[in-house]
Amino acid sequence: MAHGLEAIDWAAPWLRPWRVLGAEIAARADAGISVAQALNDAGLAPVRFVPQAELPAGVAYERHIFDTDCVPTRDGLHDFFNGLCWMHFPQSKRRLNQLQAEHTAQTGIQPVRGPARDALTVFDENAALFVAPDDLWDALAAKDWARLFGPLRPLWQEATLVLFGHALLEKLVYPRKPITAHVFRAQAATNSIADVDAWLAGTLSAPMLAAKPFAHLPVLGVPGWWPDNAQPDFYADVSVFRTPQRP
Repeated sequence: MAHGLEAIDWAAPWLRPWRVLGAEIAARADAGISVAQALNDAGLAPVRFVPQAELPAGVAYERHIFDTDCVPTRDGLHDFFNGLCWMHFPQSKRRLNQLQAEHTAQTGIQPVRGPARDALTVFDENAALFVAPDDLWDALAAKDWARLFGPLRPLWQEATLVLFGHALLEKLVYPRKPITAHVFRAQAATNSIADVDAWLAGTLSAPMLAAKPFAHLPVLGVPGWWPDNAQPDFYADVSVFRTPQRP
């Protein structure tokens, strides 16, 4: 049973936090069971993964998860990485689901997302969590690429960037230079995933995310994540490493 999971390169540096558990679950799915079953067999998520067909017609996906603790899951990369996120960030995923369900209950399923729901979706799908010194964060937020990847490059050894968004993880199965994360600065006690998860779950709110507290980072620019970025001209591509817009 092919789900596309065989294309994952588990040696990719951005998959380091996911590697041990993810490779085992992917191997089970590739051996002939559904992604939902492979995720459930790991027994590490606070929810159950069920076939997509179990989502009732007319019921919002987020509301169904909130009401039943069951996550409709398709066979493929997108929902596979979503399952891994539930295992690694259980408190934050639970909080995000609560916020999404509350917002859907207030507004219904609208054809156009409002700022709050859009921000919740962006975070869930494309966020990366950055634990870093002030100088690195300030340069990233200012899109000061020359400083961020030049004089400040050694500081990256003191930083941790953990990908959270499952769509972001899916896109990076086929790496391309323009792939960009919405980076959220985490200020947990340590850079362990468990500490970041606990801190994040206590921090997330719809108004805070609607204020767009993100910096934008083409993730293949992270030192050590892509061989080509060892050359300074990698960052000279202004179609990817864009200059800030003037107010």
